[in-house]
Amino acid sequence: MKARLPAVAPRPSPRERATKTSPVAKRVLDGDMRALARLISDVEEGRPEAREVLRTLYPHTGNAPIVGISGPLGVGKSSLINQLLQHLRGKGKTVGVIAVDPSSPFSGGAVLGDRIRIERDPDDTGVFFRSMASRGHAGGVAQSTRDALRLLEAFGMDVLLVETVGSGQVDVEIHDIATTRVVVVVPHLGDEVQTLKAGLFEIADVFVVNKSELPGSERAVKDLQELAYLSVPRDGWTPRVVPTSAAQRTGISELWQAVEDHESAMRNGPGAEAGRKARAEQELRELLRERIERLAEEELGKEASWKTLLQEVVAKETDPYSAADRAFQELKRRI
Repeated sequence: MKARLPAVAPRPSPRERATKTSPVAKRVLDGDMRALARLISDVEEGRPEAREVLRTLYPHTGNAPIVGISGPLGVGKSSLINQLLQHLRGKGKTVGVIAVDPSSPFSGGAVLGDRIRIERDPDDTGVFFRSMASRGHAGGVAQSTRDALRLLEAFGMDVLLVETVGSGQVDVEIHDIATTRVVVVVPHLGDEVQTLKAGLFEIADVFVVNKSELPGSERAVKDLQELAYLSVPRDGWTPRVVPTSAAQRTGISELWQAVEDHESAMRNGPGAEAGRKARAEQELRELLRERIERLAEEELGKEASWKTLLQEVVAKETDPYSAADRAFQELKRRI
């Protein structure tokens, strides 16, 4: 008689594992917006317990499009997001918005206060908005921004929008986090040319010529279309150029269609896996760099010789390059 094998219990799903290991994760998965807001605050403050919840929720992420919206100050990024919010809510989509502001050199908090520029119904639970500080990152995207977006994904938001620091020349870190990058310019002051100088042309999947009711908009659109046509396609995608007017509420549906077309092309194209690997590698590098920097600060802070080394540099008894070499060798010895 053939022996019966013992029954194998089915493996728990990622949701079951999450709800068993973390009550906070369960609340986020169940759509508790207060729990979500508190957890994002914990992420910003770097609380260890937030990192544990992020680990638990990781299997529930990676499905929502992340649309980065970059461009110089004054091009109307926030007004454009207002119109996108209305358009997306009209399509029944829930939306999470992260507005990344420069950090205050005193408090470390956001200083531009994008929250006062985003118009939304406070009773609309289909929209979650958060203004976050860049934490000194030149490109405007700190790890806390990535983590907040990950929480919004686990919460179940259909679309994620990220407005980055509007400094133009340094808005390129969004390339490492967004699945679609939208660069906004306006048809005056040569912004379309400045975009090329800023290096934004290399990251744009969609160009928006906002304030298209202004003179020169047709020329700006044409110039960008020619440049896009002459550029080398990335993964088979040639950047789209879309004229919009947030004031007149035109071009918004065309903009979202361009975003959806890019998302579809990247999701189903030959470069999809490579794109995911590139984003994962960049995040791993940054997390490792963050931990190495923290370790170095902790270890060097314990060393009485560190203060001596600083004094030698100030007194010009040694140069900072030699001092850094000595500190590095001491750090390697200790770890």
